[in-house]
Amino acid sequence: MTGQQSPEVTGEPSHDNRRQVMYWRLLARLFDQEEQSALESASLAVVEDIGLPAKLLDPQASVDSVVQRDPELAAEFDGLMVPEADGDADARDRAAEVRRAALVSKVLLNVFHTPPGTVTAGQLSRWQSDAGWLERALGCKPGELRGGRAGGTGVSPTGTGGGGRTPDLSRLIPEIGPELGSIEAGLVKRMRLREVLADPQLAGQLTPSMSLIEQLLRDKDNLSGVALANAKALIRRFVDEVAEVLRTQVEKSTVGALDRSVPPKRVFRNLDLDRTIWKNLTNWSPEEERLYVDRLFYRHTARRTTPQRLIVVVDQSGSMVDSMVNCTILASIFAGLPKVDVHLIAYDTQALDLTPWVHDPFETLLRTNLGGGTDGTVAMALAQPKIAEPRNTVVVWISDFYEWQTEPLFESMAAIHRSGAKFIPVGSVTSSGRASVNPWFRERFKDQGTPVLSGHIRKLVHELKTFLT
Repeated sequence: MTGQQSPEVTGEPSHDNRRQVMYWRLLARLFDQEEQSALESASLAVVEDIGLPAKLLDPQASVDSVVQRDPELAAEFDGLMVPEADGDADARDRAAEVRRAALVSKVLLNVFHTPPGTVTAGQLSRWQSDAGWLERALGCKPGELRGGRAGGTGVSPTGTGGGGRTPDLSRLIPEIGPELGSIEAGLVKRMRLREVLADPQLAGQLTPSMSLIEQLLRDKDNLSGVALANAKALIRRFVDEVAEVLRTQVEKSTVGALDRSVPPKRVFRNLDLDRTIWKNLTNWSPEEERLYVDRLFYRHTARRTTPQRLIVVVDQSGSMVDSMVNCTILASIFAGLPKVDVHLIAYDTQALDLTPWVHDPFETLLRTNLGGGTDGTVAMALAQPKIAEPRNTVVVWISDFYEWQTEPLFESMAAIHRSGAKFIPVGSVTSSGRASVNPWFRERFKDQGTPVLSGHIRKLVHELKTFLT
């Protein structure tokens, strides 16, 4: 920021100048190691003048600590950065925009200006909390953008934003999640995680997240005793939280489709009254004001009894950790539904049949071995024999499809599709939805009519429910 001309801060500054002061201070803090004393003093004058606490400018103070002291500020952070519809520029509440700029600066600075060096459990916990406040400011649930909670409503704010209003971040939201996840992963890697896990008090400060779970799964073979017990407790907490969200999406509707080849039972509880009245309207007698019914209609209640088989194949290489965790949990939920026979296979350069543990995602994840290369042909060798009745089978293959035996693997996938089984290639099963898929596979899947499904995990849930109901 050296050499840059700061906005006018003397005299009686306008609301626009005050807002600029807050954003200039934010940029100075993020990109310049030296504190800009003029901006700091001007910012202090601004926040005090608009009735905000001076603690808002303390880089060491978490948003939680600010809100704890001034509880009424919590409501102001919710949806803080969701753009509003533009109105008359002269009618805008410019004083409110100054206040918004101060709050936006606080949450952005706390999240994107991370501490250098080794990270403590307390610092990670504080950052996770501040990231949750940023997600709330963007109109999302805490943990949703970072992939820490697989479900959630997902938010895509709309609006063009005004020249002087809070910036319109709606187009950036799909990218913000992965960036937050990347920052969090960097903080976790800079922790002395084994030492933290060995201390129950420090381990209790950790909040389970996708980045932390990934690190725990990678390091689980090097842990023992108290450290291993604490690691397992964190993994189980995370699994339970994500499962609860996914369960609400799957719901209880996946119980088998109605079998209309079986005549409905002619009992009173199956009587379709609305259809019976509609079909007999021609028998209405205006003189008597009576409807004569000569035919009754009944609802079909019999459902198909043939079990549907769901085969989930997951690439467990380093680039697919999020998908591995989410799909393991998702498979366990579908495995708990009636008439659904779920099989789970994980692979890198070797394949592992995890079907015996599919009902318990916690135990399944402890048996995974994240990392390594990818060879989908070894997974295909386990998956193909499981397809006994193609018409009642769906194969979900989750990978970025960067394989070294591309043509043999694709041909075996195409053979599954031709057999009549439903084949669903998936590029990502994350909360953020960002994924990189091998273009060679993407084009060929598109040509055969099975385009790669990439995006939020809700898309996969919808596809599976459509097939299994």
